[in-house]
Amino acid sequence: MKTASAPLHIERGEAAWLIQPDGNKILDLISSWWVNIHGHAHPYIAEAIAVQARQLEQVIFAGFSHTPAITLAQQLLRKIPGKPSKIFFSDNGSTAVEVALKMALQYWHNIGTPRQKILAFTSAYHGDTFGAMSVSARSVFTQPFQQQLFETVFLPDPQSLSPQQMVQALHALGDLSEYAAFIFEPLVLGSGGMIMYSSEVLNAVLWELKLHGVLLIADEVMTGFGRTGTLFASENLQTPPDIICLSKGITGGFLPLGATSATLEIYQAFHDNDRMKTLFHGHSYTANPIACAAACASLELFDIENTLQSIHAIQAIFRSQVPRFQAHPNVADVRSIGGIFAMTLQDNSSLGNHYLSNIGPIIYQWFLERNMLIRPLGNVLYLMPPYCITSDQLTQVFDAIHQFLNALPELMAKATDDSDVIFG
Repeated sequence: MKTASAPLHIERGEAAWLIQPDGNKILDLISSWWVNIHGHAHPYIAEAIAVQARQLEQVIFAGFSHTPAITLAQQLLRKIPGKPSKIFFSDNGSTAVEVALKMALQYWHNIGTPRQKILAFTSAYHGDTFGAMSVSARSVFTQPFQQQLFETVFLPDPQSLSPQQMVQALHALGDLSEYAAFIFEPLVLGSGGMIMYSSEVLNAVLWELKLHGVLLIADEVMTGFGRTGTLFASENLQTPPDIICLSKGITGGFLPLGATSATLEIYQAFHDNDRMKTLFHGHSYTANPIACAAACASLELFDIENTLQSIHAIQAIFRSQVPRFQAHPNVADVRSIGGIFAMTLQDNSSLGNHYLSNIGPIIYQWFLERNMLIRPLGNVLYLMPPYCITSDQLTQVFDAIHQFLNALPELMAKATDDSDVIFG
């Protein structure tokens, strides 16, 4: 974009640090877009990649297989909640979602009971490809493509409704037996503004939909691998998903990889002598051996380094900081779950509560000048650091946030030209 700042050159990474060629260190408080969960350049994952690269770098995954993919699939099936039976590999979060949507729609087609309707939350975000955009909020991300997106029925966001109210909202949408699937981000609507909501509300929705045979798709691309305090957010659900989408943290931030799990019932709708029932979906780098090796190493680190305990320590710090900011006049809301901390800042401008809020670039630049990488969602400031971040580092960050909030009115007064502060 014309208004974007010049990109910063990063020479290397170490733990929670991004290091520039001159040695300047920037604290990565968003895990480089939520992917780097164990810290940058973790030697255990790097070594697993090196070993695999010397053995097998790539093989077509149509008609072939290999040990890293088999091992990873077995590990995921043991750890994913519910009763997953199969893993379908792809190469990023959006494609993991595309696969899930195609699985769900073709499932009904294959069993001879076509269902076409898809249900999602109003502020959902599921990716940037066309299917993923179609089941996401109609927003700045999707606006130029509105005419090309398929129709999705949107359920009200769950954070301010009771379980009973959500069920009522469901039934107001008509005959639920007409819906093919419900896709949702469990416990946190990420790019929609780090909207956090209770498992009780979600459980009520899932139970009701399951009574009508609707397939349940949990998009754990962001929430998976420890972000909400458990390995998967779906562990908090009484009605397990039929399909789960995974990516981002799956390889510890080293390589792109996506995975979509499915139950045996879904798989059997495709496992047929009729070749037209095949799920015709594949990518050149599906289940790349090096990426799978990285993912296996990342999962192993959860046991080796007791990563969930580190997440719980971060969670305790985040919870302790919530009261500190609740009464601040420049804060509309503050919340946390697991390794995610978020606050919505007051913005009374025409772009308030919007991804293009003028506060966003101000937040980004102010903290970057202090060697902290915080990339807000409009007027939502959030932290999602690598699990190796220290308590001392977080103390410095929260002190800086307090200083920023006190300076915010003056900073906003200087931002008089909207076009000068928009960033991508």
